[in-house]
Amino acid sequence: MMPVRPGQRDGIQHDHLANIPEANPYQQRRWVKRYRTEVAASLSSILSTFAAFPLDSVKTRMQTYKYDSFTDCIRHTYKTEKWRGFFRGVTAPMASVTLVRTISFSVYQRSKYTYAAWFKRNFGVDPLVHVNTPGTYPTFSTVACFGAAGATAGSFITLVACPFELTKLSAQVSVLMADRNRTSVSEPATGRTIAVASSYQNKGTFKTAKNIVKHRGFMGLYSGFNLHLLRDTLGTAIYFMTYESSKQILTTYRRDKSPTNPFAVVIAGGLCGVASWALIYPIDSAKSIYQRNCLTHCKGERVEKAPKIQFFNKRMYRGLGVSMGRSCVVNSIFFSAFEFIKKQINALED
Repeated sequence: MMPVRPGQRDGIQHDHLANIPEANPYQQRRWVKRYRTEVAASLSSILSTFAAFPLDSVKTRMQTYKYDSFTDCIRHTYKTEKWRGFFRGVTAPMASVTLVRTISFSVYQRSKYTYAAWFKRNFGVDPLVHVNTPGTYPTFSTVACFGAAGATAGSFITLVACPFELTKLSAQVSVLMADRNRTSVSEPATGRTIAVASSYQNKGTFKTAKNIVKHRGFMGLYSGFNLHLLRDTLGTAIYFMTYESSKQILTTYRRDKSPTNPFAVVIAGGLCGVASWALIYPIDSAKSIYQRNCLTHCKGERVEKAPKIQFFNKRMYRGLGVSMGRSCVVNSIFFSAFEFIKKQINALED
C-alpha cells in the first residue's frame, strides 16, 4: 500500500466533494412555484397564529368557565398564570394550524378547480373565469363553487386537526380544570375529576397528548370529533365563500385590475373570519364544553353529553366578541401575508 503524501488526503477529499452535485437554483424555484399555495399558507399561518394566540386562549377560557367579563378573564389569567397563561399551549396550534392550513388550502385549491370544471361541463359557466374577469360580481355558480370546495377542505382536515385542537384546549384550561374554586359551565368539579384534571397541568403538547391516551385511549384524541367535523365543514365553507366573494366585490367596486389588491385582501380576510365564527360559534362552544368534560374523565367513565346546539341561547355565545376580534386579526394578517408571498413567488424567474 502506497503511503499518502502530505496534502494528498486533502486533495482527495476536495475532489470527492467537487463531484457532489449542488442544488440547482432552477429546480428550487420550480419546486417553490409548483407548491406556492402550500409554501405561502405555511409561512402565513405561523405569523398569524402566534400574533393572535392570546385572544384564542381567552376565548376558550370564557367558553368553558364562568367569568364576569372579557377583562375579568384577562385579569384572572394574568394574576394566576402571568403572561405565560396567555401563550399556554401555543406549540400545538403553531404546528397544527400550519399543517392544517397548508393541507386545507391545498385541498381547497384542487377542489375549487374540480367543481369549476363540473360547473363548466354541466352549465357552460366557468366560475373561476368569471371571478377573474374585471368588473364582475359574485354569482350563484361562484358562491356555490367556493362553498363546496371549502366544505370539502374543512371535512378533510378534521382528521388531522381534532387531536391537535384537543391538546391545545387542554393546555389552555388545564389550570382551571384543577382549580376547585373555578366553576365550569357544565359539569361540577368532584375529587375524582379534579385528580384527573390535575394530571394535565404544566405539560407540553406531546406530553399532553400522551396523557390523553393514557386516560382515554388512542381514540380519546378524537373526543368531540362529530362536533369538530360539523364545525369545520360548515365553517370552512362559509370562510372561503365570504373571502372570495368579498374580495371580488371590493375589487370591482374600487375598479382595481388586480384581484389581490392589498385593501381588498385585508378587508375580505377580516370579514371571512368574523362571518364564519358568528355563524358556527354555538357549535364550537358545544365542542369545547364536551371536550373539556372528556378531559376530566377516564376511559369507560360516563361523560355528560355535549350540550344541545342552540343558536339563540346567550350561554352558547360566551366569548364570541373575543373570538370574532381574534379571527378578524388572524385572517387579515394571514391573507395579507398569503397573497403577498404568493405574488413574490409568482414573480420568480423560471
